[in-house]
Amino acid sequence: MTAIRFGTDGWRDIVADGFTMENVRIVAQAIASYTKETGQQEQPILVGHDTRFLGRRFAEEIVSVLAANQIRSYLVNEAAPTPAVAFGVKHFAASGAIMVTASHNPPEYNGIKYIPEYAGPATPEITARLEAWINQIASAKEVPTVSLAAAARDRLLQVIVLRPHYEAHLRRMVNLDMLRESSLSVVVDAMHGAGMGYVSSLLAEAGVKTVGIRETPDAAFGGDLPEPNDRHLGLLKKEVLERKATLGLANDGDADRFGVVDRFGQYIPPNDVLVLLTHHLVKNRKLTGRIVRTVATTHLLDRMAEHYDLELVETPVGFKYIGEQMRKGDVLIGGEESGGASILGHIPEKDGVLINLLLAELVAYENKELDQILREVYDQFGELFHTRLDMRLAEKDQWISQMVTTPPQRIGPYAVKAINRMDGIKLLLEEGHWVLIRPSGTEPLVRIYCEATNATALSKLQEAIRDWFSEINV
Repeated sequence: MTAIRFGTDGWRDIVADGFTMENVRIVAQAIASYTKETGQQEQPILVGHDTRFLGRRFAEEIVSVLAANQIRSYLVNEAAPTPAVAFGVKHFAASGAIMVTASHNPPEYNGIKYIPEYAGPATPEITARLEAWINQIASAKEVPTVSLAAAARDRLLQVIVLRPHYEAHLRRMVNLDMLRESSLSVVVDAMHGAGMGYVSSLLAEAGVKTVGIRETPDAAFGGDLPEPNDRHLGLLKKEVLERKATLGLANDGDADRFGVVDRFGQYIPPNDVLVLLTHHLVKNRKLTGRIVRTVATTHLLDRMAEHYDLELVETPVGFKYIGEQMRKGDVLIGGEESGGASILGHIPEKDGVLINLLLAELVAYENKELDQILREVYDQFGELFHTRLDMRLAEKDQWISQMVTTPPQRIGPYAVKAINRMDGIKLLLEEGHWVLIRPSGTEPLVRIYCEATNATALSKLQEAIRDWFSEINV
């Protein structure tokens, strides 16, 4: 049997290889056992799924295992975004949720995210308990199930409609009146994922001229990857330019990540989106609170925090660490460079639907183009230049361990001034540049994040890093 491991955000594997009905039952039983262990078996568990292949069937199998354990299930009636399911945990006072999704992974993958009672990603401690149960259950090779008909008869299964409750919450989080007064024109790209119709319908409800694309369910995602980054948003860019739209907004397969394109069809990286949102929340909404970012996310947020006299908190990579900070309260915004964010008053889970609506609100509020607003923020706080390099290396863990033990004193022409070992190794360089080196959790890759105060310095950092790996791989 393929080992079941929970990575940065749940368990993912290839359907019919590692992600099998048998393994799904094992994970469901592990969650049932954990629920009983923590004394929460009297509360229901939400079960949701996205638009991936066999998503509904896997969700139903999870319900059958929970019912066999005398745990009630609230099965969402249709494909739903992960943030909607997480919101449902709070709204329906559930003990947690099981979301069948592989997020932005290729179409042949599926996965499971476990969302505990606080409506955010599972902590490493909870994940460790789940994996311990998984190992024990896999050894026993016996998982009880009951039919869905029996589960419904015994009142252990209830199909629920989640979307109206989640959308009502979004209406409270976003100023739709501000959008009604605007002249925005928006193209929304659901990438054939579970977010289809959410952003576009709420914008249209607010009177915004809206066009939705790729808003039909497709387990193959149109032959593309449902990841809303520069590489996979070609269709959105094209539509924005052809329709002369104000901006383009996108979500990944389970709509917990966002993607943004400006009026010129230019992709705006998540680092810059986080900066724009922070600017909006403080300047326009007059809100305060802590700014939380991962170790891989732009230091422009640090400059803004200092200017606005707000606390800046740095966490390891993974939204679970941001969510942990949000549960402590007083977090204005928490975000990561990979396209996940949440804000004050919302669940401690990344939500691409909310973030996209807030970006539309920002443009309506300022009555300026998104690129113009970003330029004004740069003029005030300075512009930083960033990139991520994925370098293939079979012995990645050994190499990074050596790097952590004996870090370099220079990267290219820039001296190392300080070292941060919170997650991998982060080298803080002279002139305000930095480089983070950490292993991929799923591939034989070393991920290297770079940020520099000018484009020339960023090029020099990239050149020095590529030289490292050309020497290693000789």
